[in-house]
Amino acid sequence: MEMSKKTIDEASKKMIEKACRDCVETVWDRYEKQQPQCGFGELGVCCRICLSGPCRINPFGEPSKGICGATADTIVARNLLRSVACGAATHVDHAFEAVEMLDMAADKKIPYDIKDEAKLHAVADKLGIAKEGKDKYELSKEVARAMFADFAPGKETMDYLSKMVPQERLEVWRKLGILPRDPDLEIRRVMHQTTMGVDADPVNLLLATAKMGLVDCYSGLKLGTDVQDIVFGTPTPVKTEANLGVLKKDKVNIVVHGHVPFLSEKIVEWARKLESEAIAAGATGVQLSGLCCTGNEVLMRQGVASAGNYLSQELAIITGAVDLMVVDVQCIMPSLAQVAACYHTKLVTTHEIGKIPGAEHVDFRAESADEDAAKIVRMGIEAYKQRQAAKVEIPSDKAEMWGGFSVEAIVGALSKLDADNPLKPLVDNIVAGNVYGAVGIVGCNNPRFPQDSVIVPLAMELVKNNVLVVVTGCVAHALGKVGLMSPEGAEKYAGPGLLAVLRAVGEANGLGGPLPPVLHMGSCVDNARIGDLISALAAYLNVPVPALPVAASAPELNHEKALSIGTWAVDMGLLTHIGMPPNILGSPVCAKVLTEDIEGLTGGKFYVEPDPQIAAEKILEHIKAKREGLGI
Repeated sequence: MEMSKKTIDEASKKMIEKACRDCVETVWDRYEKQQPQCGFGELGVCCRICLSGPCRINPFGEPSKGICGATADTIVARNLLRSVACGAATHVDHAFEAVEMLDMAADKKIPYDIKDEAKLHAVADKLGIAKEGKDKYELSKEVARAMFADFAPGKETMDYLSKMVPQERLEVWRKLGILPRDPDLEIRRVMHQTTMGVDADPVNLLLATAKMGLVDCYSGLKLGTDVQDIVFGTPTPVKTEANLGVLKKDKVNIVVHGHVPFLSEKIVEWARKLESEAIAAGATGVQLSGLCCTGNEVLMRQGVASAGNYLSQELAIITGAVDLMVVDVQCIMPSLAQVAACYHTKLVTTHEIGKIPGAEHVDFRAESADEDAAKIVRMGIEAYKQRQAAKVEIPSDKAEMWGGFSVEAIVGALSKLDADNPLKPLVDNIVAGNVYGAVGIVGCNNPRFPQDSVIVPLAMELVKNNVLVVVTGCVAHALGKVGLMSPEGAEKYAGPGLLAVLRAVGEANGLGGPLPPVLHMGSCVDNARIGDLISALAAYLNVPVPALPVAASAPELNHEKALSIGTWAVDMGLLTHIGMPPNILGSPVCAKVLTEDIEGLTGGKFYVEPDPQIAAEKILEHIKAKREGLGI
């Protein structure tokens, strides 16, 4: 496979070439070996749900039905619903663990505290919990108890959803019959609904898919983000660096990878505490960096440098400079154990559901978090002593990157322009056209695309046309690497109207220059922050969310989580661009409902386009139409 088909990132190119010299297999080698990929699977028309199969439908002839009589429309809709439910389950499981941590921290049973009382009070207010006379621990206990109640049977609708969303959205979802009762029941019901001999109606299955989008956000994304802010603090702007060049030859390099910050926050703490032990081992200290969403979590709150996104995880080890990579859950390639075995790198798994053959497992527990984190950091220091200098090759590529733009941080920055009405300056500039609209770009990398090749030009085209871009997840790493998340990036890439606004806000906040043209809002669970910002703008303007000049995009989607997040975005009423179709093209009914008909139900729809220039043009046309609808 030609290098141009693998990545657009220079640091990644160097490490792919080194992998070839070192005889190390990478994700692109495995992708090439899979060609041609199964056409039935790609269209979504294969079914393995019962033991009469597997069955597959021929879109151009026979067989036209599975053994049980299921049509292509039924099979595709069932497969999609299961994928979205699985994506939702990842976020719900993450959020439930976060609530358990909050509950234990409130009881002072674990070495974590309640760092953000303002966020605690804001969440308590939304939930209708009285605060008077309660310290932060007692109030946290009540908040956790209310959150746990959403996971119990007997509710008509999840409280966290009904109390956190715009009323007009609630009514839309109620009329559609897609308000979820509790997340565990709904995920269980999907598994029942999609088994052989139950639901064969593709439209009913797609409505259940829409319901799963709500489960994903309000029992996963938003719930997890709010709890993590309470425990670790709500992010504020912080400067760091991005790309493989953040690794240091003279330091113990420890990379955190995965999604759950309860581990990574403790690794940050103990990496700093054990600097002296690293120096005693012959290093000049410990260099901590992050990959994927664990990387985003510690970047947003601790300023930890970003080593890269999903497709960079093997390449970080291939530098030969990573002494230890510690992982928890989600987006972790099992291949890391084989790649690490080619170098001195120690790979450590930490979660009971995330073990990898060939890795060393440390059973990380909240109760013993300090001891476990110290043990892991010391494993990295020991591994440093085994580093082979001849195998070390660190690319020089890196860029300045700013993160930490939570909704609270954005509103706080705007308040420096108007303390009494902080959203007014933003809305005034949207009305004036200086900020043409806003787009949330989120999601993964996928080896079907050259790494970052859709993400980067799409964002550049949008900011050039005065669109404010907010990002989460692996997209953030991609745009950080090319300088779009720095003040210099604003001067270089932003359109004149957007640049003027970014300068005004940046200078009012004492930065001496503009804000970045792309605002890093966090990890993939932090997509809820984008929803909160959009909801606040809709409330300020007193219009439904679908009326806003905004859109969403997942340019290089990969994980089932991207499908569940995208479904929620469509539920919210957003045009949601994706760079490739999910496995649904074997069903004309499913394709039409998701890209056309659903807009009449929720106000949002999916739009599929792999070309970033064409996608940007379509998004800009959509924003123009929404502006005209608002009379601006």
